[in-house]
Amino acid sequence: PFDRGDIKDLIQSMDDAIDMMHKVVKMVRLFEQTSFEPRMREMGAVIVEAAHLTAEAIPLLEKVGANVTRLGALAEEITKVEERADGLHDAGLKELFQRHGRTDAMAWIVGSELYGQLEKVVDRFEDVANEISGIVIENV
Repeated sequence: PFDRGDIKDLIQSMDDAIDMMHKVVKMVRLFEQTSFEPRMREMGAVIVEAAHLTAEAIPLLEKVGANVTRLGALAEEITKVEERADGLHDAGLKELFQRHGRTDAMAWIVGSELYGQLEKVVDRFEDVANEISGIVIENV
């Protein structure tokens, strides 16, 4: 129903989100993480929420015109989810530093890297939302 270039860009942005999720899993395995900071768990829930919103939006693209309102709302909600994740990221880093920054450098390094990767996952979902918004704008 829309331009092949837009399809390619949407698929690429979705693939980037999936790739970032795989990087987080690799990092967890590499550093043998078995427990996670509370804000990390919250960021994980935010990522799942962004994935669910994306999964709801994709089938609606089949009929962009008929679904313009819902697609716009979903893209906006993904952006809000990303903003929430930014706050969790910052709060989590601060808590991590307060707990480990001066006493356990390795815990600080691993934790801060993991927070950074989790934030990148949510950022990639925001890219997906931006692609969806672009498709809606071009086709309505």
